[in-house]
Amino acid sequence: MFHLIFSLPSWYVIARVIIPLSLPLAIKILLSALVLLASQYLLVSRFTSGGIFSAEMPRIIIILFNWAYSTVLLLALLQMLMDAVMLIALLLRYPLELVPGIRYLAVVLAMMLAAVGVQQAIRVPPVKEVTLVLPNLPAEFEGYQLLQLTDLHITRLFNRVWTAAMVERAMSLNADLIVVTGDVIDGSLEHRRHDVEPLRALTASDGVWAITGNHEYFFHQAVWTAHLASLGLQPLLNSHTVIQRGAAKLVIAGLPDASAAGRNAIGPDLARALAQAPENAPVILLDHQPRNARQNAAQGVDVQLSGHTHGGLIIGLDRLFAKPNAGFVSGLYQVDEMQLYVNNGTALWPGMAVRLGRPSELTRITLRRQR
Repeated sequence: MFHLIFSLPSWYVIARVIIPLSLPLAIKILLSALVLLASQYLLVSRFTSGGIFSAEMPRIIIILFNWAYSTVLLLALLQMLMDAVMLIALLLRYPLELVPGIRYLAVVLAMMLAAVGVQQAIRVPPVKEVTLVLPNLPAEFEGYQLLQLTDLHITRLFNRVWTAAMVERAMSLNADLIVVTGDVIDGSLEHRRHDVEPLRALTASDGVWAITGNHEYFFHQAVWTAHLASLGLQPLLNSHTVIQRGAAKLVIAGLPDASAAGRNAIGPDLARALAQAPENAPVILLDHQPRNARQNAAQGVDVQLSGHTHGGLIIGLDRLFAKPNAGFVSGLYQVDEMQLYVNNGTALWPGMAVRLGRPSELTRITLRRQR
């Protein structure tokens, strides 16, 4: 069923774009086969050593699959738009005919947009500056900077070379503290050990702290948590750390991913995470998925940092991500008395590596006092 759903844009393109073209039947059959193949990257991944969530194939093949499927998806959307216009015109009794060659133009446009989208997805992200104003921030923490990394999905696509370049850019920002809000990897430790090694160079004066995302639980989460800790990514799973500047304190708390309990692991427990935390200190919570933001706000959290959604990938289609994430997809939200920042992601899952209007980001967060 999963693979059938991914193939739906392909069937639409075959029916509404390829079949109407003035081409020999053999060419139409070949194009249809290629379009269907483009939609089956995940099925092909199943036959590699890594499986559906970690395609162990050459990077260029992964890039080409993503470009091809993105082309098919965007072409299907363009054709749907043309069909909608023609249907409306027909209902208004002003029937239209497609301009000769417009389908070829749509194909070229979809291919170009897909190339841009994949390039935007796989680049080392630019820095995004975010300022959060906290009413209860002690004066000692005025201007305090956190760097949020999330959804790295270190794989054959986001490999050692990409990771090293990302770490180098991250370290140039000189943040006081680095937080990693889940989905660091896709793949087994055997497959990814070499690719994650550059993370060892991540350092900050107040530490590098990490939580789990849902993808860690696909690949022996406990093993990965221990290995990432050996690289310097200290786990915050239903626990917190206290940052001090003189007598002033700032609490950084972290939760396991919301999916953990369903994978025979310890699930999120905010009360436990905040147990014995200093009173009246601002609380910054790391929670991979944003869907529980309202419940977290009700328990006195000041700021929640999340990822998971990849920003919705394509502007306009991002609304498809809203419902499963309680309406939170990208950017800054005010949730009762709590501020929620949903990061677009440092990278994304290689199964859908395209971004249009929802750029990746290295997110430097500066804390300010309310004046």
